[in-house]
This record gives sequence, C-alpha cells and structure tokens, in this order.
Amino acid sequence: MTASPTADLHPAPRRTGRVHRAWWVALAGFVAIVGAAGFRSVPGVLIDPLHTEFGWSHGTIGLAVSINLVLFGLFSPFAAALMDRFGIRPVLITALLLLATGSALTVFMTEPWQLWLLWGVVVGLGAGSISMAFVATLVSRWFVARRGLVSGILTAAAATGQLVFLPGVAWLATAYGWRVPSLVVAGAALLVLPLVVFAVRDHPRDLGLEAYGATPEHPTPARPSRKGNAALLALASLREAARTRAFWLLAAGFAICGASTNGLVGTHFVPAAHDHGMPLTAAASLLAVIGIVDIVGTVASGWLTDRVDPRVLLAIYYALRGLSLMALPTLLGPDVQPSMWAFILFYGLDWVATVPPTVALCQQHFGERAPMVFGWVFASHQLGAAVAATGAGLVRDVQGSYTLAWLIAGALCLGAAVLSFMVPRVRETQPLPSPSSV
Repeated sequence: MTASPTADLHPAPRRTGRVHRAWWVALAGFVAIVGAAGFRSVPGVLIDPLHTEFGWSHGTIGLAVSINLVLFGLFSPFAAALMDRFGIRPVLITALLLLATGSALTVFMTEPWQLWLLWGVVVGLGAGSISMAFVATLVSRWFVARRGLVSGILTAAAATGQLVFLPGVAWLATAYGWRVPSLVVAGAALLVLPLVVFAVRDHPRDLGLEAYGATPEHPTPARPSRKGNAALLALASLREAARTRAFWLLAAGFAICGASTNGLVGTHFVPAAHDHGMPLTAAASLLAVIGIVDIVGTVASGWLTDRVDPRVLLAIYYALRGLSLMALPTLLGPDVQPSMWAFILFYGLDWVATVPPTVALCQQHFGERAPMVFGWVFASHQLGAAVAATGAGLVRDVQGSYTLAWLIAGALCLGAAVLSFMVPRVRETQPLPSPSSV
C-alpha cells in the first residue's frame, strides 16, 4: 500500500504534563453521540412488538425508519451550516431535546402517522444534528494532528451507542412492553445535556488555545465567520461539490454503505434472525456485540487513514462487507453457531470503518468546506439506508424471508469497492474555495 497523500506527517505536540483541551471536547462529543444514538437502537427491536400490538406491517414500520433515515441524512449538512452560524453547543442542545421529546411521545401513539411523525420527523431532525457532519466539524476545528484517529473514535461512538443499547431495550420490551424502553432512551438523551453545556466549546480560540497539533506550517483552522444564511451556505457547498467527480463517487459509495448497515442490518437483522427461530434478546445481543467490536475496527481504521491511501481502505472495506452479507443467509438459525459468531466479529470490525477514510477524502478534496460537503455525502448514506429499510421490509412482506435483501446488499457493496478506487487522487483536483458570506 502507498502512503496517503494526507498522512499525518507533522508530529503531535510535545508532552507538557497536561491533556490538551481538544481531547476533553472530543470526550464530551463522544458521550453526546453515544447518548443521542440510544434512540437509534429502538426501531429494529420494536418492529415485532409494534406489529403484534397494532397489526402494522413490516413495510409500514419500515417506512417510519426510512423517514427518520432520510431526515437524519438530509438535515446533516444544514446542521453543519448551523454550527458554523450559531456554534456547536446550541445545535447539540436543541438536537438532544428533539430526541428526548420524540422518543417520549411515542408512548401515546395509536396510528401509523404518529409513528411516522415521531420516529420519522422529530427524531430524524434531532439525530441529523448529531451525525457524522458533527464529527467532521469538531475534528476539523479542534485537531490538526490525529484527525483520522479522532474521526474513528467519534464514529465508533455513533455506531456503538446505537447497538450497545439493544440488549437492554430488547429485555425491557420483552419484560415491560415497548413503551418503557422508549422512555428510558428519552431519559438517556436528557442526561447528556449537562455535559454538553459545560464541556463543549465551539472553537479553540474561544479559550485562547490553538488546535491540537497546530504548527506554523499547519495552523489552527480559522474561526467560522458567523455570517450568511445557514441554509444557503449548505446549498452553496453542495452546488460547488456537485461539480466534481470525487463528490459523486464518494456519495454513491456511501449510499451503499448506509443501505448495507443502518438500513438493512441495523433495522432488519433482529426480525430476520427471529424469523429463523432465534430469540429476540439473543438477536439483539448479537447486534450489540457488533457495536462493541466496531470500536476496535473504527479506531483502527482511523489510525490507518492517517497512514494509508483512504481510497484503498474503502475498496477493501466494501469488498469484504459484500462477501460477508452474501454468506449471511446460510448462517441464520435458532441457535448462535460458531459460524455466526465469526460473521458478527468480522462484520463488526467493518461496520462503520468506512467513515474515517471518507472524511479524509472530503478534507483532501474540499478543504474548509469539508464538514458541509461531508454532510451531503452523509445524506446519501442515509438515503441509501432509507431505501434499504423500506425495501427489505417489503421483500420480507412479499417473499416471507430476507434472503434476497442480503444478496442484493452484498452485490452493491462489491460495486462500492470499485467506485471507491475510482475517486481521483488528491493531486488531480483542487479544494473548493473558502466559503463566502451568502
């Protein structure tokens, strides 16, 4: 493998006996992402309980998840623009309140439209504000060195927060009904609020500091101008990025990434395993193991991203994911066999390992606009997830099994591997100009 064009060549700061404030901000961001991701674990576990109580089809419930995923993705670049305009902390506080409100009010719903409104719209907007665009914004402002590593750690928080709640949510739903876990997750989002209020700051200059690893050759990123309309800034970034081949290749690959993770496995693995006789809590526990293993895989991916060509990493990740998904239908059964454990461990390492190299490629190609551009790339991720969430539910309703959904997702991942390797090297393109007031 060749070295990445943006390898972390400048050394980290010398040790001074004090932890740089950037790491504390990153820690607060990590906890906020984990807390906010708690609600993301609820839909996949509650599909069967909701179907049993209300008689809603898998497709009806999957549509609510799809609305959530679409708004989660589409609002991400606008959230990045709002963070530029008003600061990180106010946006995070508003997002956590939306998540808590949407989750708590679900206990009163009796009609599908209420499910779509609360799970889909309210929680989708809240989750979209604490998405990967938030990770890109925090990393780009507070870190110059170790950006790939920190991106990996924060990305792991998003996936891990979504999955480690699963066993508890499944147990609560089984023992007390689906309404109790909805209230518990709402409380978890509220518990994160004090940490965000007291620990998160918008920019190192707010505290008279330089970004971690800043040097004269690699200075602290400029403070956002706070000027212009946030929505127009986000749309301007899309307009400029859409003129480049790199953007469309990254967006297409990331759409497949979303379809094969959040949309398919995250939403439908539990009911698919249940179809094969596996207890609900056992299937949810397997997804939780994916979330735990994901920490290792994503942090390692961030470390590799600082050293290896991100295009090569993406191609490898997608190819391996595709092959594993094609094998999954033969592994499902009433008991958890060693072959299923092998899939869980392997797939967990690859779950969101794609994010650090994708963030790095956006930083290479789009410069200061990278957070907002990555927000649009992430929007494609969620659109792909939304299609898979509804599509896989319809496959299950029509055919009585998820087998075709697994095979299609595996084939798409192999295509994403090819698309990733087609992304131009950084020397072939020039970063977008710095954002101007709109």
